[in-house]
Order: sequence, then C-alpha cells, then structure tokens
Amino acid sequence: MASASAGERRGCCGGGSLFPEESFRSWSAYGRALLETGPRLRDRATARSLDATELHEVRGRSGADMKRNLTWWDLIWFGIGAVIGAGIFVLTGQEAKEAAGPAVVVSYAVSGVSAMLSVFCYTEFAVEIPVAGGSFAYLRVELGDFMAFIAAGNILLEYCIGGAAVARSWTSYFATLLNHHPNDFRIHATSLSPDYSRLDPIAVVVITLICLFAVLSTKGSSRFNYILSIFHVAVIIFIIVAGLTRAKAANLTADFAPFGARGIFAASAVLFFAYIGFDAVSTMAEETKDPAKDIPVGLVGAMTLTTAVYCVLAVVLCAMQPYKDIDPDAPFSVAFTATGMDWAKYVVAFGALKGMTTVLLVSAVGQARYLTHIARTHMVPPCLATVHPKLGTPVNATVVMLAATAAIALFTDLGILSNLLSISTLFIFMLVAVALLVRRYYVAGETSVPNRNKLAACLAAIIASSVATAAFWGLETSGWAAYAVTVPAWLAATLYLQLGVPKARAPKKWGVPLVPWLPAASIFINIFLLGSIDAKSFMRFGIWTAALLAYYFFFGLHASYDTAKALAAEAAAGKVEEGAKAVDGAN
Repeated sequence: MASASAGERRGCCGGGSLFPEESFRSWSAYGRALLETGPRLRDRATARSLDATELHEVRGRSGADMKRNLTWWDLIWFGIGAVIGAGIFVLTGQEAKEAAGPAVVVSYAVSGVSAMLSVFCYTEFAVEIPVAGGSFAYLRVELGDFMAFIAAGNILLEYCIGGAAVARSWTSYFATLLNHHPNDFRIHATSLSPDYSRLDPIAVVVITLICLFAVLSTKGSSRFNYILSIFHVAVIIFIIVAGLTRAKAANLTADFAPFGARGIFAASAVLFFAYIGFDAVSTMAEETKDPAKDIPVGLVGAMTLTTAVYCVLAVVLCAMQPYKDIDPDAPFSVAFTATGMDWAKYVVAFGALKGMTTVLLVSAVGQARYLTHIARTHMVPPCLATVHPKLGTPVNATVVMLAATAAIALFTDLGILSNLLSISTLFIFMLVAVALLVRRYYVAGETSVPNRNKLAACLAAIIASSVATAAFWGLETSGWAAYAVTVPAWLAATLYLQLGVPKARAPKKWGVPLVPWLPAASIFINIFLLGSIDAKSFMRFGIWTAALLAYYFFFGLHASYDTAKALAAEAAAGKVEEGAKAVDGAN
C-alpha cells in the first residue's frame, strides 16, 4: 500500500515536477483524462482568455515580476539589433543571384511592407496587453487556447531555427575574417545526410555565451546590444559609402528583373527571414516603463529604419557587381574583393559578426519570454515560467530554448532553416492580423449573433480569397482570369466588413489605422508570400505541426484544462467568500 501511495505521489509523465496538474497525478488519472480528450478539446478550442487575466493572474504565476526598466530608446536598438543580421549579409547574395537579380531591392520592399503591416498589428496588441507572451497571449485572448498553442509551437520553432541559422552564419563570417572557408571550422560527419552533416561547434559556443548574457540581466543585455548596434550601424554606413564608390549603374539597369515577377516574390518570401526578430521586441512590453508611448515608437521606428537600410544595401550590392557574379555565401565581402578593395572584406566580416551577435542576443531574450508566458498557462511544464527573484530574468526558459537552438545549429544547413523559418513566421503574422480584426469587431456577450456571423463570413472570405490567390500563383497558372475573381473577392469582403459590420471595441491607447484594410492587407500579403515557398519546406512544416498536435492531445490539452478549471474554482470560491463577508457586515 505504501508503494502504491508513493507511485501516486510521483504521478505519471513526470507529474509532480514537469506536470503537477490533476490529470498527471497517477496513471489512472491520466487514463481518465485521455478518455475525456474530445470534451476537453471542445472546451479549450472555444475558451478565450481576458486582457485582465493575462495581465494579472497569468503573469503572477512566475512568482517574481520582471523589472520595468526599458524605454523606447532601448526598444529601437533592440529592434535594430534583432533584425539586421544574417538575412542581409547572407541571403541578399543568394536571392539576387538565384531568384531576383537586381530586383532583389523590390523583394526587400515587398517583405518590408508585409513586416510593417504586421508591426502595426503587434503594436496595438502590445500596448493593450503588455505581457511577455507576445503573439501567444494576443491569440489566446482573441482566438482561444487551441489556436494560441498552434501558434506558440510555431513561435518556438521560429526562434530556435532563426537563432540556429544566425549562429551558423556567424561561423561563416568568422571564417572569412580569418581567410578560411566556413567548412574548415566544421566537422564533416559523412554518415549523416548532406544537409545535416556539417557539424558546427563554433555556433554552439556562441549560443552558450549569448545564453549567459541573456540570463544575467535584461537591462545589461540592452546596453550591450546598443553598443554593438552602434558599431554595426557604422559598418553599414561604411559599406554604403565605400560600395557606392565602386558602383556601376549598368549593373543595375542592364537586366533588372531577369527572373520576372515570380522571382521577385519568391525572393520576398525567403527574404522575410531578414525581417524576423521585431516580434521579439513586443515580448519586452512587460518590462517597458510606459508601454503606450515606448512600444509604438520602438517597434515602428525600428522597422522603418531597417527597411530603408535593407533596400539601400541591396542596391549597393547589385551596383557593385553583375548579379551573376555575386557570391551567395559572403556577397559583400566578395564584392569588395572583386572591385579592388580586398581589405574592406575584413570590415564587412567584422560588421556582420557584430550584427549577428546582437540578433542572437535579442532572440535569446525574446524567445525565453515567449516560453515563460506559455509555461504560465501550463501548456508546457510550469517550471519554465519561473523568474529568478534576484536577476529578474526567466533563467529556466532561457536555458531550455538556447539548448534547443544549439542542437539545431550544430547539425542543420542554412538553406533548410531559412525556408522553414519563413513559413512559421508568415503563418503567425497572418494569425495576429486575424486576431486584431476579431478584437475590433467582436466582444463576447456584447456583439449580437448576426454581427458575429457577418464577421466570421467576412474573415472566411478574406482568408479564402487570399489562399486562392496564393494557390494560383504557386501553381504558376497562365493568364489573369483567376486573379480577376480572387482579388475583387478580397476587396468585397474587406469593404463589407468596413461598412456592414459595426466595430465592437476601440483601442484605449494606440490603435492600427485604417481598420479593417491594413489587417486584411497583412493577411493577404502573408498568405501570398506563403504561396512562393517550396513544397519540401511545407512538408517539414506539416511534420512539425503533426508533432505539435500529438504533444497537445497527450499533454498540453490536459494540463491547460486542469489549470483553467482550478482557476475558475478559485475565482468562484473568492466570490463566495466576498459574498459571505458582505452578509456578515450587513448583520
């Protein structure tokens, strides 16, 4: 009997340590929970959190609060540090040579517009719900637990893959600085698949050092970030000025778009990788002094500067060399060598290393805060939500995320990482735009059933017309007849949403302008860019989504269901207690 009691205390699946909820207290409890998967899924699929719940009850599960010591200045430099890194220094050459030619500058502009639309959506949410969970918290409030979890899994994948890609690029530019080929510093494991056979121990070391910085202090990380970013901006200015002295207009105009419109949009989908990182800044809302002022200035300012810098750098690169001669691995360094400025490649490599270091640092800070907030809901083990009482940082979440990033960086080729990363990110940004429209047009208990149904129909039409447009583009159908149907359908659905469905809520502090047009445009362009990504990347995305669903049905669903019911019981008990006190006071 004693041994049975001990087994009950230990629970199953690590219950009591990893999963302390009721469903994991014993194997019999876990069996009963699995039998109730259907009803529990229906409950969590329709359950929506509240702003106040995310701001107070959920945040309180970390024990200690994160320190509020960031300003808009910190956020701008975090934004620049988060975004300008491996994308511009590596993928520009690859896409200019193989997909877009000099029109890669247009590809950057398209990706920048898409990213800016997403920035607007993120900014409104971050101001209204300033918590560490970022898009996970926003989707949980507006689209429910189930959709939030699917997004959460892709957010974590985005950060792990993004950090791994940047870390491997760090090795490439470090090798350039030392006049070596990147593979000179990698271990060739011939028994593995070619895409996974170049082991990168330097990437692992860099990620480990970044983890230490991120754990010790957010404010310290901020100072370190903008010191490195200042050096980085100086190098970018050097590249632009020195590159223009070697520029030839004929390199740009002779064959501006050799691969046509399809090449431009295919490059845009991949180059979206270069803009990834700004969403990490939204996770720092919980640590800003004045979210209503700091977040809009920080996010929008950083993205505006970044888009301008990317377009100028793309023009400079394509003006220095014919696009066919651009090196896909270290484009700027090789371009300077080819134009007689061999010494400049060391400056470029040094600047690239600085930029990639700041990207890794901001990514480490952001991804840990995402995981912290997800753990607060018990969708992943709640021990990952702990905030260190002295450091004021989420130590457990930081270490776990960076360990996963290091494992991926050790094995995986950059080409695989960049495409898969773009899919996850575009999918999440599309969901955030949908959530913003739901937030503006639907409030539970206030919006009438007819208006709710109209909103659902408009959203379905906007998404369906966007998917159809992307599908026709991806299938390379000839002619424009299909687009003459799908694009007007998108316009009609958005116009009806504006004129035929009353808004249920207005933002209290800062709001996206031109609603519903800007969020609907964000949905359209994100889905359209998804249509330009290769099929193998979608297969990998499907495998990851299947793994997420398996985890959710066996663990995350039951842990979050138990937590939600326990909180509801506590709230009901609190109301009963308050009522009893009121009666006693009256007597």
